[in-house]
Amino acid sequence: MSLSSWKLWCYRLAMRLMPETSFFPLKRFMLRWCGARVGKNVRICSSATFLGTGELILGADTWIGHYCLIIASSTITIGGKVDIAPRVYIGTGTHISNFDGERVAGPGINQDIVVGDGCWIGACATILPGVSIGQMSIIGAGTLVNKSLPERVTAVGVPAKILYQHPQK
Repeated sequence: MSLSSWKLWCYRLAMRLMPETSFFPLKRFMLRWCGARVGKNVRICSSATFLGTGELILGADTWIGHYCLIIASSTITIGGKVDIAPRVYIGTGTHISNFDGERVAGPGINQDIVVGDGCWIGACATILPGVSIGQMSIIGAGTLVNKSLPERVTAVGVPAKILYQHPQK
């Protein structure tokens, strides 16, 4: 099911009236009303912003932190038990470069994003279109993820580089 832009507008208005870290069941209900698939016990801070008319799937027991910006013009899938810190940007839209036109940002394109189960996305991280992050991975604060990452890694930097591969249990 796709998100409804006018319902998301209503959602954003309602969030301005709610305390930042309470009324989680109401926030889940309202985001489902907007067209998102939201798992059980998802906790969303009131200042988190959702935009777009794509698909948004949030797995159970996920946390969406303060002032996150999530823009779904195609599909964003965030697994279960994911922790997203404040001011994280996740967006599926970009442009094809066009150096022959009047502007470099040529035709718009959309590419899906997947964040695997159990991930931890650090504050101010940016997840770009077409990226998949494997389950149980850590994305350091301020990291720019522009390429897909395997599971069980810690990645940091601009652009993201794998700092550590965590062993399986």
